[in-house]
Amino acid sequence: MIKYKHVLALHPSLGLSNNIRGVFPPTGLEYIAASMKGLVGKVTVLDLRYEKRYQNPKRLGKFIRKEIDLLCLSVVWQARFERVCDFISQLPDEVTTIVGGYQATLEVEYLFDRCPNIDAVVRGEGEEIIQQVVTGVPFEEIRGLSYRRDGRIVHNENQALPGLDHIAYPDRSLRRHNYYYGCGPIPLSHHTFDTILTARGCPFKCKFCTFSLNPLGQKREYTERPLEAVIEELKTVTANTVLLSDDNFTTNPKRAEQLCDQIIANKIQKTFVVQARIDIAKHRRLLDKAWQAGFRLLLIGIESPHDRILGQLQKGITQQQIREAFAVLTQYDFHLHGYFIYGNLGETEEEMVYIAKFAKEIGVDSISYQKLRIEKYSPLQEAVENTPGYYYERIGGPVFSATYGPKELKRIRNRIQSEFYDVPQLLRIARKARRIGLVTNWDIAGIALKLPLILGQWVRTHSEKKRWKHQASRGRRSADVRSAQNPVPVGVRTDRPRS
Repeated sequence: MIKYKHVLALHPSLGLSNNIRGVFPPTGLEYIAASMKGLVGKVTVLDLRYEKRYQNPKRLGKFIRKEIDLLCLSVVWQARFERVCDFISQLPDEVTTIVGGYQATLEVEYLFDRCPNIDAVVRGEGEEIIQQVVTGVPFEEIRGLSYRRDGRIVHNENQALPGLDHIAYPDRSLRRHNYYYGCGPIPLSHHTFDTILTARGCPFKCKFCTFSLNPLGQKREYTERPLEAVIEELKTVTANTVLLSDDNFTTNPKRAEQLCDQIIANKIQKTFVVQARIDIAKHRRLLDKAWQAGFRLLLIGIESPHDRILGQLQKGITQQQIREAFAVLTQYDFHLHGYFIYGNLGETEEEMVYIAKFAKEIGVDSISYQKLRIEKYSPLQEAVENTPGYYYERIGGPVFSATYGPKELKRIRNRIQSEFYDVPQLLRIARKARRIGLVTNWDIAGIALKLPLILGQWVRTHSEKKRWKHQASRGRRSADVRSAQNPVPVGVRTDRPRS
C-alpha cells in the first residue's frame, strides 16, 4: 500500500541566479525524486528559481495543503540561507516536511530551531534514506536521519555511504522548464544546461578542499558508475550543454577514454564541461578523443602560481608543472578556465595580484578566484589558528589577517580582475567562444536587442541583493553560534567546480 499519494520535491532557492551555478538544475533533488519512483503515487518537482508565482509562501502553502502529503526540500548552498529558512518556516506545518542537502546537513540544529514545521532532516546522501521514509520505515530505524520526538531532536547513527551502481538517475520528464544562462528571466544564449554524474569522490588530499568529504566529515572514496548507465542517462538529456559533475574527470584516464569512445559511438552530440587537474595534459590520446566527443570547456584547479603556497595547500604540483601542462593544453582549442585561491597564509599583495599575469602567461582563457576559506573539517583550520595575525569569523567563511582584512582583500580581488579581464583578454574570450561554438551570432544579436531589458533586470537584482544582505548577515552569526554549541558527535548525529 502506498503511504504517500503526492510528494512535492522543492528547491527553495529564491530568485533566478545570475551566476554560473544558477544555470544548472537541482540534480541532487532530482535524484531524490527518482528514488521515490514507484514507491509513491506522484512526484512534482518545483524549482523556485523558475517558479515566480510560488515564491509567495502563502500561494505555495495553499497548493501544498490542497495537493501534497509529503514535502521534501533541498537546501544546498549557504547563499540566501537565512531567506530560505524564513520561507520554509512559513509553509504548512500539518504536512510532513523533510529537508536535505549539503547546507541542511551542516545546519541540522539551526534548521530545527528556525523552522518549527520541519519534521526531519536527512544528513548526507539521501537516496536510500528517502526510500525508507516513503515506505513507512519508522524514523528511529533510519540511519542518517534527525527528527523531532517528544519536544526534543533525535540524531540517529550515521549511514554508511551508498554505492552508485543502483541509484536511479534523475527523471528529467519531471522538469517544468529548461535551464539556461541569463540575466534573471532573460535568456542570453541558445545553450540549455544540464549535469550528469559519472563518479563520486576524489582520491587526492588537497589541504584546502573538503569536496571529498561529506558534511559529516566522512571520506567519500572514489566510486564509479557503470559507463553503460551513464550513456543510457545521456540519451535522455535534451540540453545541449552538459557538465560532468565529477570532482575530477581524469581520476581514471582509461575510463575517461572509454566514456569518450562510447559518446562518439552512440553519436551523442553535446557540448561537455568537465573539471580536471593539470594531469589531464599527460594524456594526449584522451585529449584528442575528448575534443572529438564534444568536450569544449576544461575547468582546472590551479590554485596558485607560487610553489610555496602550492606546497602549503598540498596541491601536489609545482609552478613548472603547471607551465608544462598548459604548454600542452593550449595546443588544443578547449576553453581553459583556471581556479585560483588568494589570501593564503603569508601571501603578499603582489603575490596575489600575480595570479592575473601568471594566468595570461600560461594561456588560460578565463579565471575565477576565491578567498582562502575554512570549511568544516578542513585541515587548514589548525594552520590558520596557529598562524599569528590570521583569523576567520565563521566556519565556511574566508580567512583574514591583520594586514589583509575584508576591505583589503576586496581591493586585491578587484586588482586581479581588472589586470586579467582587460580589453584584449575579453576579445580573446569572445573570439574563442564563437570559434568553438560556445556563443553564436544569434546569441550576440539577441543580447543587443534585449539590452534595455537586461539593464532593467540588473537594477532589480542589485536592489534585491541589497535588501537581503542585512538579513543574511544578521542570521549568519547566530547560525555559527548554534553550530559551535551543538557539534555533531559521530555515531549520535550525522549528516564545483574542484580538483
